[in-house]
Amino acid sequence: MAYKVERLQINYKTLEEFQKFREFGLPELSMLEDLQDNLVENDNYSSPFYGIYLQEQLVARMSLYEVDAKYDRYFSPPQTFYELWKLEVLPEYRGQGLGKALVLFALSLGHPIKTNARRRSDPFWDQIGFVPCKYNPVRDRGESPYVWLPEGTTLQE
Repeated sequence: MAYKVERLQINYKTLEEFQKFREFGLPELSMLEDLQDNLVENDNYSSPFYGIYLQEQLVARMSLYEVDAKYDRYFSPPQTFYELWKLEVLPEYRGQGLGKALVLFALSLGHPIKTNARRRSDPFWDQIGFVPCKYNPVRDRGESPYVWLPEGTTLQE
């Protein structure tokens, strides 16, 4: 089944929907604080939050932040990339390909992607074509970085 990924609006309705995830999700996945920090009345602001709705209910979400090339410590040549955070699917909807659909949407944007693989999630990232980075204590600061490399992009040495 093909799922429609939507950019989530930064508003109080979305804030209410995120509370459903906080109840079931891990604290490090909570996007409530991110959303509260981004609540603005500016129509020109692009939301970093994406999700999938089923029957008018948000059931899967992620945040996707664009990182400027000047901060790139992962890719060669250095370039703008996306950092994928807080991918989560509500428990009763897991196993239906919703998380994969969100990640495939991010890949379709054509930029390299970096994420921090949570414990025991390595097979998920491997299946979608992400590769683990060699851990660099200065750069990674306790994270387990996985990256996706579009054609013509390699990892920095």
